[in-house]
Amino acid sequence: MGNGEFAARKLVGLRKHQRMLKKPLKRRKLKLKQKYDPVGTVPRAKALVLQKFALQQKQPNSGQIKCVKVQLVKNRKVVGAFVPGDGSINFIDEHDEVTVEGLGGSQRGQMGAIPGLKYKVVEVNGTNLFQIRTGKKEKPKR
Repeated sequence: MGNGEFAARKLVGLRKHQRMLKKPLKRRKLKLKQKYDPVGTVPRAKALVLQKFALQQKQPNSGQIKCVKVQLVKNRKVVGAFVPGDGSINFIDEHDEVTVEGLGGSQRGQMGAIPGLKYKVVEVNGTNLFQIRTGKKEKPKR
């Protein structure tokens, strides 16, 4: 450590370098979320359903995970989204407008045994998917 006339400049530069090595700060400073995340900086986004499909779970689990391929309204990017709940896929049709949000995996990643999906469906045609599934609300027609 220098203790000369311009030592503070060196210490400030070293501190800035050390802070940029931290992942969250670097992502915020370089604005990587808005550059590379299809949904952008917002927590939810509207999308149109293109197709329904099922995925195999990762080992050691077995079973089919019901998913939909959706096209975001804001930037027309196509992403896959997980449909939570037993039988919820039956209430989603092609060309429905759904709302997707992040799945909740650490560091914007997948969650658990779900391979490669970062988003989940929360609303169908403006109505909560959980309430449609439990029978409290009826799915509106588009």
